[in-house]
Amino acid sequence: MDSATKDEMQPSLPPGSSCPGPEWPEQERAEQLARGAALKWASGIFYRPEQLARLGQYRSREVQRTCSLEARIKSVVQSYLEGVKTGVWQLAQAFEAMQGAREALGQARALLQGMAMATQTLKPLREQVAQHKQLQVLSQLLPRLWAVPAAVAHTRTLIDAQQLLEAYVCLRELEQLQEETWAPLGGLELPVFEGLGPLAEALGQAVEAAAGAAGQLAREDPALLVAAVRVAEVDAEYTTSLELAPRDWRQRCLQALQESLERTHFGTPLLPEPGALAGWLEALRVALPAELAIAEALVAPCCPPHYKVVQLWAHTLHSGLRRCLQQLLEGPALAAADAFALLHWALHVYLGPEMMGSLELGPEADVSQLEPLLTLENIEQLEATFVTQIQANVAQWLQRALDGEVAEWNREQEPDTDSSGFYHSPMPAIVLQILEENIRVTSLVSESLQQRVHSMALSELGAFLRSFSDALIRFSRDHARGEAMAPHYVPYLLATLNHQSALSSSVSVLQPDGVASGALAPVETALDELQRRICRLVLEVLLAELQPLFAALPSRRWLSKSELLDDVCERTERFCQDFSRVRNPAAQLLLAEAERTVVLQYLCALMQGRLVCRGADERTQAAERLQHDAAQLRELFLGLGLEESVRCAPVLLALRDLLNLRDPMLLGLEVAGLRQKFPDVSEDHISALLDLRGDVSREQRLAALSSLQAGPQPSPSAGRRALFSLVPAPTPALSSCLPSGPCA
Repeated sequence: MDSATKDEMQPSLPPGSSCPGPEWPEQERAEQLARGAALKWASGIFYRPEQLARLGQYRSREVQRTCSLEARIKSVVQSYLEGVKTGVWQLAQAFEAMQGAREALGQARALLQGMAMATQTLKPLREQVAQHKQLQVLSQLLPRLWAVPAAVAHTRTLIDAQQLLEAYVCLRELEQLQEETWAPLGGLELPVFEGLGPLAEALGQAVEAAAGAAGQLAREDPALLVAAVRVAEVDAEYTTSLELAPRDWRQRCLQALQESLERTHFGTPLLPEPGALAGWLEALRVALPAELAIAEALVAPCCPPHYKVVQLWAHTLHSGLRRCLQQLLEGPALAAADAFALLHWALHVYLGPEMMGSLELGPEADVSQLEPLLTLENIEQLEATFVTQIQANVAQWLQRALDGEVAEWNREQEPDTDSSGFYHSPMPAIVLQILEENIRVTSLVSESLQQRVHSMALSELGAFLRSFSDALIRFSRDHARGEAMAPHYVPYLLATLNHQSALSSSVSVLQPDGVASGALAPVETALDELQRRICRLVLEVLLAELQPLFAALPSRRWLSKSELLDDVCERTERFCQDFSRVRNPAAQLLLAEAERTVVLQYLCALMQGRLVCRGADERTQAAERLQHDAAQLRELFLGLGLEESVRCAPVLLALRDLLNLRDPMLLGLEVAGLRQKFPDVSEDHISALLDLRGDVSREQRLAALSSLQAGPQPSPSAGRRALFSLVPAPTPALSSCLPSGPCA
């Protein structure tokens, strides 16, 4: 397609229209796109020659379409131009209106500037008017203002005269006058009212002082107390427009009342001195219920119900007392008596029927809401203090009792006896009384304190028994060395045995109810050990006297005559005569141990091998001597009062049977029987007894010792004590030992 054809195909613009300039790049681009699309369409339609004949039709169709589009564009442009014209006219009208408003505002601004200048000229006039109004108010109130100083002086006079209601009425009138002048004067404070603040404070102090002396006023001048309370209550409802600090006279009254109660009963100068705590607590026991009674009977009717006077009194006294006791406990440690008195008073007396638990105290007191007077830490501290100090005192008292007893052991006279003839000393009663009294008295306080003191008492008793035992050892050692020969050594040892018996029989009084019975076991063990030690010391003296006599036994002389054992019995009887001054069961124990000592010495003498029988006649004679000695010893100790059931002399009869046996072949049976009766007999002892017979061959000895090993084992016997095991036997020859024996 040539350029002429392209020009013809382009639509022609109407006259007067023009293409948009380059200042519209979007429109130019859109036009280019449209032309490109038209060219593409035309090239597609007229690509074949036969279609060029229809070019005229296409041209006329496009001309019509172009005319239609132009008509529509003209219509739109015409409508747009009409709208623009209308807008331009409206803008012109608005501009004219704006010009008019601007001129009106300028005129108003000029008027306002003129009025401001006129206002500045009227300011002195306004000040004059305000002053005129104030002067007018002052002129109206001037007679009343002139009377203010006199009214202030009169009010102060009423306060000094304790006419509180009249003084409060005058004060209210003055404050009302001040309020009437305050608003018209614009908050201006007149000098004439400067004394109202101190006057109100003076009245408040008077009301506070009356409340602080409520207890005394309720008895002497209840009208003054009622007036003070009424002033505080009325002032609590009073409101004012004056910028004054709030006067909480009601709270000041209650605070003054509490401080007065605490200062009266628990002030610092009133704290008890050391040792005076019990008297101070007794004074409180009387004073506090009296104070509550006054509050309930006299003070409460003078106050409104919402004051809860009785409850206030009770809680104030309680809190003051609690704080006072805390200060007391924070100071130096209390003495034992003071700690005990405080514990008993706080736990039992204070809440008891004598004080806060009194039936005469009405429910208004509400004592059930009171905090514990002493905390658990306070109770623990007081109990520890009491136990520590009482332990030191008990130890000192017990040591004094022991020193006094020990001092008597070297006296020139025998121990004192009671009405029954028994050795007697007040020391056991003193010891038990000291301990039992401390345990008993703590039951008045608390179970925990009683348990603590009970443990302390048992501990101190154990220490006392150890000291007692040590003193006995020193006493015995000094006597044995000759450093301090006691004229009556054995009697005083026997007296201490009575002391041990008295302590042992009465120690159960130290067992309070509710404490386990096993708590006394250590003390009972210590008492048993003390008893054994005393018995051992006594028997050592007996042993020292008997050993020289047993040195000649057995012998040929012993076989033919009984004078050796007669001397033993005579010396033993003379020694044991003082045992009658010992109370049972200690006396029986001593006799049994004395018999056992004699028998042991007898057996030791037999085992030494100093005698060997030369024939059957001597064996018979030795057996008869053993029987005679057993009977003599039996008669001796039965005469001294020994019970049959605890004798050790029957061992001599068993040895007699061993010596009196005719047939040595039966020695095995006899030895086995002896083993059944005395399980602690050994091969050495049997060998020594066989040597005493003098007719036992080596084979017979081996057979007898074999029966000792092969025979039935002895049955265990409860309460059976060692006998042969305490008897030393000579070392046997090797030829007499069995392969299983101790020397094998």
